[in-house]
Amino acid sequence: MKYRLPLRPLFDARCLLSFAGIAALLGPVASSSAQWPQWGGPNRDFASKTRGLAEVWPEEGPPKLWHRELGEGYSSIVVDDGRLYTMYRVEEDEFSIALDAKTGRTVWEYKNASPFTEHMTLNGPGPHATPLVAGDRLYTIGTNAVLHCFDKKSGAVLWKHDLINEFGAPAHEYGYPCSPIAYKNTVIVLAGGPQPADGGAAPNAGLQALIAFDQASGNVIWKGQDLPVEYSSPILIHFGGKDQLILATSQGLTGVDPNDGARLWHHAWFTGMPQITTPVWNGGDLIFASAAHDSGSRAIRLNDKEGTTVPEELWYSRKLRILHGNAVLINDHVYGTTGDVGTVALVVCMNLRTGQRAWFSRGFDRATCVYGDGKLILLDGKGQLALATVTPEGLTVHSKCQMTAEAYSWTPPTLAGTTLYLRDRHHIMALDVGAKDAVKES
Repeated sequence: MKYRLPLRPLFDARCLLSFAGIAALLGPVASSSAQWPQWGGPNRDFASKTRGLAEVWPEEGPPKLWHRELGEGYSSIVVDDGRLYTMYRVEEDEFSIALDAKTGRTVWEYKNASPFTEHMTLNGPGPHATPLVAGDRLYTIGTNAVLHCFDKKSGAVLWKHDLINEFGAPAHEYGYPCSPIAYKNTVIVLAGGPQPADGGAAPNAGLQALIAFDQASGNVIWKGQDLPVEYSSPILIHFGGKDQLILATSQGLTGVDPNDGARLWHHAWFTGMPQITTPVWNGGDLIFASAAHDSGSRAIRLNDKEGTTVPEELWYSRKLRILHGNAVLINDHVYGTTGDVGTVALVVCMNLRTGQRAWFSRGFDRATCVYGDGKLILLDGKGQLALATVTPEGLTVHSKCQMTAEAYSWTPPTLAGTTLYLRDRHHIMALDVGAKDAVKES
């Protein structure tokens, strides 16, 4: 089956990396054994606390531990307690799958019918969302917006919800794009709202851009907000003494109380371009957001005024326009790949506090990346894998190799210990990126 060049590949990626952790907020997301429990890793920022990575790779690339075929899809890889979780498609069925992390062999998988339209093939038919591990459960959402809760060990279905048929959520033209997020005893998903009062809306329809389900039972805890559901997955922050769920759309940046769905604040913009990248939090007072074409990047400063969060736009620039893939934030500098379809992609460094561009570098197609042990690992859209270091002074590439065979390698890498997991549109693999004398993490 052939597809045209996708305009928006990762949907959920949308990702940026904040090196400042929010682990305390995200504690309920993962079991103690989880190394990469969700979209973006432990803190949803594409950073790993691993040590012992190699300083350089062999010319042919890092040693390959295993490699196997997998179906279509862009879902990234979750790592927990010796298992990998992701999603893939074979024709008109989508699969949630658990694999043995050491061998890549299938432990269990679950098939769900998910026909796709011709329009979805513009971006590849998906699935796009990344699974979520929370405690002993696994949550997945396919392109047909069906949320499944599994026992992560056995693969037994504990409960499920069809966001379209049960709640009247609109069907996304490219297939459902966003990854779920855990907060306390809930799992929060984007659904879509508001729904029309007449014309076939489901009985439960209403203001439901966000829906929080009880993790154990699947019961609705709360739902609310009138926001478009695009491609960007939300993040959790703590500011002004409050936990806040942050969501970026083409209409602006919004802060929501994850306890009840109440809106805390909104900073409006109208980009004319759906938001793809996940916003990034610097752990203090700044949130970074970026989109492609004429949208550009922004830094939004949050101010605490007598217990109320008040946002203000610190700067705006078109010198970094992230179409897809991700970027990293390290020591007040953002590193990301700019470039629209049909243009030359550039790796760009920008000062988060001033919006000034420090440098740009050629040599990579629109790339995804992970950061750990002071090193940046990049995978560009043409399957080129690189090991590098970045500073405000420049990009230093230590190793570069052609690692995936597919032309569209848009799924961001997963780094768990000293093992790097990659997938393209048809394959999945594990690479040893550890130093030879390093003590391997289990």
